[in-house]
Amino acid sequence: MIAVPERLLTLGEWDALPKGGSHRCELVGGVPLVVPRPAPIHQRVAYRLTGLLEAHLPEEFAAFGDVEVVVNPVHPATLRAPDVVVVPSRPTDEYPARFSADEVLLAVEIVSPGTGRTDRVTKPAEYADAGIPHYWLVDLDAPASLDAFTLVDGDYEHVAGGSGKVRVLSPFTITVDLAELIRN
Repeated sequence: MIAVPERLLTLGEWDALPKGGSHRCELVGGVPLVVPRPAPIHQRVAYRLTGLLEAHLPEEFAAFGDVEVVVNPVHPATLRAPDVVVVPSRPTDEYPARFSADEVLLAVEIVSPGTGRTDRVTKPAEYADAGIPHYWLVDLDAPASLDAFTLVDGDYEHVAGGSGKVRVLSPFTITVDLAELIRN
């Protein structure tokens, strides 16, 4: 059991909390949010999508799975853990413990049971407010689908989507084969 102060946490207090275990934690407006770890299929898709992106990104970018992103550093802070992010590349020993939103080119969320509203409404609004230029939503319910959004005048506009093979042109051109991501 984690003892959490009865006030809004700062990023420093958040860092001092024990992490790990069977739950995934985010900080939302200074309040710790604990959710179950993603199911194995969710983890597999995130891993495969990270690898696909890494293989097709221009060398000045890198893809990472399940890292913290400071969406709002001002107290009460918000810190999210997108399933996949794309950020500028840097030497291996220079990667930070977490990324700031202004470093993130693309944030990807994979919908899990119980996270649909957060992934479809809350997180896109937070990511747009933070200025993250691109957002993808992957839904594993049959048929699996991907929707890609680009930030335009402070709001995300749908730029690509569908099931099967989805071709996305921005921020880089890539075709995502959803059947390949969810295969056994």
